[in-house]
Order: sequence, then structure tokens, then C-alpha cells
Amino acid sequence: MLPHYLTVKGQGENEIVIERSRFIASIARTETEEEALAFIQEIKKKYRDATHNCSAYMIGEQNLIQKANDDGEPSGTAGVPILEVLKKKNMKDTTVVVTRYFGGIKLGAGGLIRAYSNSTSEGIEAIGVVERKLTAVMHTKLEYTWLGKVENELRSSSFPIKEIEYLDSVIFQTYVAACEKQQFIDWMTELTNGQGIITEGETIYLETDV
Repeated sequence: MLPHYLTVKGQGENEIVIERSRFIASIARTETEEEALAFIQEIKKKYRDATHNCSAYMIGEQNLIQKANDDGEPSGTAGVPILEVLKKKNMKDTTVVVTRYFGGIKLGAGGLIRAYSNSTSEGIEAIGVVERKLTAVMHTKLEYTWLGKVENELRSSSFPIKEIEYLDSVIFQTYVAACEKQQFIDWMTELTNGQGIITEGETIYLETDV
């Protein structure tokens, strides 16, 4: 699993107009090629009356699955520019469909490349990007006498609190980047004079806005 990567925040769309042609970028997070293809078909159905529904997607940790489709635009002027934007922005598990309603003015090859690139870039910016960071949920079990001090220290640290459990002892569940686990253990051990029982829980991807 990658320690961190970028992807789109969610699903959405953004429209721009260039020389009277409408370009609608529909974007979604897709973790498999099946999801990507299903999303493309969904958008094609939604905009079935459009002149073109051009698309591209990048799937997988190493971007092993990447496809582009010009959907009737001159070869290399639509799908590839969309894909190149995804590559430039280091986006993973992302599918983009740019729908064009022709406005009567031909853009030429260069104009089309810029139009599809700009539509994709502005669409991603409008929908938002998140960084997904591989994160461990660390559990620190302590006597209640430590509650105030440890909570205050955690809230002013770089380790977000996921949850505090109030049982026979207090248990802090804390998000810790996978690469910082030993740093957290050393810090918490010193903070509690070795009184904390520290265990590792599940590992998840924690998302933060970019």
C-alpha cells in the first residue's frame, strides 16, 4: 500500500464555455476499471445528446491501468490531453469524462487540446483534491489521572485524536502516519513516564484536503 497519494475529493462536474462550445467535466473517484467504465457509461447516458463524451482514467497504485478515448474528436486531441492532466497532477483512481456540445466554431487541433486540458484542470480544481495518507490508529490506555495532560498534549500535537474511550481506564485512539509510529510511541512513552499501554489498531487511509 502506498504511504500517500492524491485523488479527487468526490464526484461532481464543472462547465466552461470556449468559443460557444460547452465543455462539461464530470469527475469521479474510481478504484477499479469496472467502476471507471460504469461511470463513463453513466455520463454518456446522461449526456446522450452531446456532440462528444471524451474520457480518460488512471487506476491503481502504480497507474498500471490508464486509458483515453477521443469519442470522435480528432485522434489525440481529447482523451490524451485529459489523461495528461491526470498524470501532471499525480491523480490516482480518477476518471474524467469531458462532454462537448459543439457551438459552431471549430477550434483546430491545438484549440481542442487546450480546451479539453483546461476543462479537466478546472473540473478537478472545482471538485477538490485530497491526500490519502496511510495511517495507523494507535491506542493508548492510561489511568484517569493522565487524562487532562495527555489530551492537551495530543490536541496541540500533529497526531489527531480519533476518539477517547472512557472505560475502567481512558483509551486515546490517535491517528498516526505509518512512517511516524515509532516516533509516536517514543513520544507517548516519555510523556506518560512509561505508564501508557500503547497498542496498534487498524490501518486506514486518512484523507485531508489539498
